[in-house]
Amino acid sequence: MLILQLAIILIASKIAGSLSVKLGQPSVLGKLLIGIVLGPSVLGVVNETDPLAEFSHIGVILLMFIAGLETDIDEFKRSGKASTFVGFGGIIVPLVLGYFAGIILTLTTMESWFLGLLLSATSVSISVQALKEMNHLKTPEGATILGAAVIDDIVVIIALAFLMSFAGGDVNLTTVILKKVIFFAGAILIGWKAIPWFLKKFSSLKVTETVISSALIICFVYAYLAEYTGVAAIIGAYIAGVAISVTDFKHEVFEKVETISYSIFVPVFFTSIGVTVEFAGITDNIVLIAILCVLAILTKLIGSAIGAKAAGFGWNSSLGIGSAMVSRGEVALIIAAIGLEATLLSQEMFAVLVVVVLVTTIVTPPMMKLFFKSNPQQEINQTKN
Repeated sequence: MLILQLAIILIASKIAGSLSVKLGQPSVLGKLLIGIVLGPSVLGVVNETDPLAEFSHIGVILLMFIAGLETDIDEFKRSGKASTFVGFGGIIVPLVLGYFAGIILTLTTMESWFLGLLLSATSVSISVQALKEMNHLKTPEGATILGAAVIDDIVVIIALAFLMSFAGGDVNLTTVILKKVIFFAGAILIGWKAIPWFLKKFSSLKVTETVISSALIICFVYAYLAEYTGVAAIIGAYIAGVAISVTDFKHEVFEKVETISYSIFVPVFFTSIGVTVEFAGITDNIVLIAILCVLAILTKLIGSAIGAKAAGFGWNSSLGIGSAMVSRGEVALIIAAIGLEATLLSQEMFAVLVVVVLVTTIVTPPMMKLFFKSNPQQEINQTKN
């Protein structure tokens, strides 16, 4: 069954992506929408399964690994101030307004703060693909978006641990923070000292494709350790890509990883997002969903855009950066699942927020297209991806 599902996803996602490009939108939008069509909510030819979910997880990890490989370290360093402003702007505005929205919805104080925290999350995996297609990944805006995503992940996860400790969850805030400090310190130290040595030694083995194998080992180990310490796996994969980007193996790794990723894993990731959608019961909460969607989109867009503007970007670039931060993706879904388990979200509110997260993910690529001016290389990148 998995083999047939993969075949259906690949042909459908490539055709849908191409149609999206012809309509003047990033190909990723078509891939997201075709997932809804293929999924149980419409045609039902592809269903969410554990093997498909694992394929999807690998896809997003590889996508962020590629983003790390393409990161310009010097530009990344220069964007530190802007990333900080964008990251915190994109957290504070959704957090505060999400809290007040919860109060208006008669949620408890703790539930309201949790709602605000969930709306503060971001996942730039979708944005990375849109940036690649528009040839903006290696620009100051692209570096700012990626840096802000790292900051957002760290701050939101620590804030979540803080909230859970107050809510009576079995959470040791000191341990949570310490684990993250150890991960980032270790990741940077190993990336600086050990990764170049490992790549050189492993690539000398007398077997085929040792360079790409060693790079994937590094990627997956970093992703696992990030997830183990409470940091998103995509952040670990991104850091692994950055570490390899400063070695002599960068170009060989990039070319081969991109081929592997875009041939199967990344299309499965994009399409599977739509496959997971369930429309049952949506009509009962359509007004609430619409209100929360508008709130989720505008708070992230405005908060991040103000941060970018304060860092010196023009309004067009600021709004482009803000739109790239709108997608909540898998990070918000993980937080929502934690809230459901801790009874900070009701089952009904959980179902509503899943739809809201999906909507923020789908609207992100066209919003970015609107605010970021196209580049002559865009056509080439869209065709390749």
